[in-house]
Amino acid sequence: MNNNHNPERRQMLRLLAVTGATAGIVTLSPPARAAKCEHDGTPLQFTPKTQPDPKPLENELDKYPKCPYCGMDRKQFHRSRHLVHYQDDLVDATCSLHCAALSLAINLDRGPKVIYAADFGAKDDPKPLMNVDDATYLIGSKLPGVMTKQSKIAFASKQTAETVKAEQGGELGNFDAALQAAYQSMASDTLMIRKKRAEKRQHSAG
Repeated sequence: MNNNHNPERRQMLRLLAVTGATAGIVTLSPPARAAKCEHDGTPLQFTPKTQPDPKPLENELDKYPKCPYCGMDRKQFHRSRHLVHYQDDLVDATCSLHCAALSLAINLDRGPKVIYAADFGAKDDPKPLMNVDDATYLIGSKLPGVMTKQSKIAFASKQTAETVKAEQGGELGNFDAALQAAYQSMASDTLMIRKKRAEKRQHSAG
């Protein structure tokens, strides 16, 4: 996925970032502490803090076990995980589309080479990754979401996505539709997660 070939996607990311749709990076689990980076400083502290990796799918879950934005275990959430491979070979491997959307908005001047998502319809465990350009997303079904109330689930097979839609509801769309939905729900999802984290802290303190 050469970002130069997706000017509309790039413009959408800039617009949503400017309008503040990407606020909030929290989860129910304790956040992972990012490694020290020699480039730390606004805004380059958001640069993926890993070495360039020209082959990110090789031993992917071993190399990228935790989501850098929320600290969630990507092996545990292998069904919803995403991975952004930027043109400079830096990699952001996330637990969900929610956190992948944060990566894409923060790294506006770092074009994505390929974006991958887990194929929810695959029988393998963990679910294999696929290029999101080849994916069909089921948006807003009754299936639970990760980091969001509104689930956005990727399928390699459109037919499988249609079958799940018939059982679970929702709407089918491509990656851009799912990404836009992720940004549109970011504020409400952030409020939901903050509330649950506060309740968890109160329960632990009690």
